[in-house]
Amino acid sequence: MSTEGFAPPPQSPAPATVSGRRSFPGARSVAALVLREMATSYGRSPGGYIWAILEPIGGILMLSLAFSAFLRNPSLGISFPMFYATGMLPFLMYSELQGKIASALNFSKPLLAYPTVTFVDAILGRFILGVMTKLLVSYIIFGGIMLLEETRVTLDFLHIFESFALAALLGLGLGTITCFVFTRFPMAQQAWGIVTKPLFLVSGIIYLYETIPHPYQSYLWYNPLVHIIGIMRKGFYPTYDANFASPVYVLSIALISLALGLLLLQRYHAEILNR
Repeated sequence: MSTEGFAPPPQSPAPATVSGRRSFPGARSVAALVLREMATSYGRSPGGYIWAILEPIGGILMLSLAFSAFLRNPSLGISFPMFYATGMLPFLMYSELQGKIASALNFSKPLLAYPTVTFVDAILGRFILGVMTKLLVSYIIFGGIMLLEETRVTLDFLHIFESFALAALLGLGLGTITCFVFTRFPMAQQAWGIVTKPLFLVSGIIYLYETIPHPYQSYLWYNPLVHIIGIMRKGFYPTYDANFASPVYVLSIALISLALGLLLLQRYHAEILNR
């Protein structure tokens, strides 16, 4: 049969071209969400970022004044502000990231109607800004304490960054899975708030893990924040071993939570957004 008069079928674009085209809108979406988050979280009130610094400083000062009134020295070192800062700052890195990411879908719901913006973009935007902000705040507070007080600490940057990285990953992992749970089952958010209220007291911020008597010490070991704070203090106090701290344990919880949360959001995010 003659093939004259028949046009060849249209060729589909090469996969590499398609993936290349899609990567740039994704990066632009994340950048736009970061800028939007900066404007809404820190640009609406006077001071903005100043309050992000003053809030943890206020907490550290209150703990320092309260415990220095009846203790001669903190559990490690000679500086009460430094001891409590090494506990509070990694705790805040985790808790604020978890809270921000857990509400990422509700916060960015109007933008998720656009095909170029995905739920992953919404999570990444809050994660990136949260990590950058907390690292900057921690740098200012740690640096200020070392300038204003005699601390006698020796910085081990490997352990310091390890602690912050684990805190950020734990916040990302638990934030992602609670993002699904909170948007799918709104009442779960109130239950989570009640259950996690005691975290500040049971994470080793105001005491050392080793000072807790048995059997309560073995129970506290399962709190991943105890490990993160132990690693942070190891990065400031070279005589502190923190041999109980297991980065593998924290990393396992963070990655399992992240994988499960992403799978559930991938499966149900369209249904959640259409409510």
